[in-house]
Amino acid sequence: MTTVLVVDDQFLIRAGLVGLLRAAPGIEVVGEASDGAEAVVMAAETAPDVILMDIRMPGMNGIEATERILAQAADPPPRILVLTTFDLDEYVYGALRAGASGFLLKDSGPERLLAAVTAVAGGDALFAPSVTRRLVEAYARQSAGEQPVDLDALTVREVEVLKLIARGLSNLEVADRLYISEATVKTHLNRTMTKLDLDSRAQAVVVAYESGLVTPGGHLR
Repeated sequence: MTTVLVVDDQFLIRAGLVGLLRAAPGIEVVGEASDGAEAVVMAAETAPDVILMDIRMPGMNGIEATERILAQAADPPPRILVLTTFDLDEYVYGALRAGASGFLLKDSGPERLLAAVTAVAGGDALFAPSVTRRLVEAYARQSAGEQPVDLDALTVREVEVLKLIARGLSNLEVADRLYISEATVKTHLNRTMTKLDLDSRAQAVVVAYESGLVTPGGHLR
């Protein structure tokens, strides 16, 4: 059973999400919140597996709520799936950097929403990676003035895996390209995240762009 907390400041949208999730097998809605501050409190109380987080809310927005929830969460932390109206939204980029597992457009259909919840609950940190990659590419240069993450601690193979993940390839696709097993890809990625002190695959993708390992608009060779 996957437990879910729904956060959205618009009652009708929130009610629709809750109704859809409650009707789905294997999913239990453990709470709903109308703003970021309430979400932080409810996340601590209910410890959900997944949080559907609206990003634009009055008061505490989804980015700050994501940061606070993950900072205080016990292990394993909840997977936060950001809900947004626009696919190229700087708020979403901020949420990915804060540790969100991915994002989903509010006009996505019921099947896609349920698939996204299932995906992040199962450990997939990015849903629709090709779309997320466009978003990261569009905003990666905003942080050009910040100190980039040092990738020297990574092995050659870990760098290869990170580069391909940042390009939106799935674990299986990375495995096929590098002629290694999918389990080995996961091991390399987990070690990379540990070495760079990252909480999610999404953050790893952002780091790959911000460090210059992958450049916006570049292509796989």
